[in-house]
Amino acid sequence: MEKIIYNHKLFWSHRSLRWSAFIGFLFLIFSLFVNYWANIYATLHASRAVTDLFLSNLPVVNVDFLFLEGFSLFLAFVAFLLLREPKKIPFVVKSIAIFILIRSIFITLTHIHAPYIHSYVDPSKLLFDITSGEDLFFSSHTGLPFLMALMFWDNKALRWFFIAAAFVFGAGVLLGHLHYSIDVFAAPFITYAIFRLVQKFFPKDYKIFLDETSETKTSI
Repeated sequence: MEKIIYNHKLFWSHRSLRWSAFIGFLFLIFSLFVNYWANIYATLHASRAVTDLFLSNLPVVNVDFLFLEGFSLFLAFVAFLLLREPKKIPFVVKSIAIFILIRSIFITLTHIHAPYIHSYVDPSKLLFDITSGEDLFFSSHTGLPFLMALMFWDNKALRWFFIAAAFVFGAGVLLGHLHYSIDVFAAPFITYAIFRLVQKFFPKDYKIFLDETSETKTSI
């Protein structure tokens, strides 16, 4: 606990780091705003549902808890990691903002209706406020955990935890018929491209992140 307090004092005492974190959170708010309107646009222009090789052969499973509470717990865990090591905040927050922004662009391009028969998702839940159910391509439930795996690659335990989370969430949205298979299988490839982009966009933040991640660095 004392180390966490010390890390925060050290981090917030640097004006450049405070400013970088502030910019990151502003960018995140902007990306969520864009995501909100992209969801509305995709919903208004959604066409009919289409057939899918996997969904046509998979039963519909109730994954409401995994889709909402499970993903919320995942986000809470990421927040915990950032609170524990605040120097990770600027790069992680900016990367998530870029992820949301790029995904918002993708969901406005093709307007396919979600599968008509799917797992029940409680519309009263908070997470449902940032997803319409028509924001299909690509799956954020698969992409965000994989993005975290790429960021924490040097930490073997976290790497495999986040890869496992991406697999579980990806399988969950397929079993719940909440995404098409292309939404899930394309997510890791697009996410890897996003990770490479944010490395180029925010090299200083990434360098600080790596210094806090581990002593031994490996390349991805």
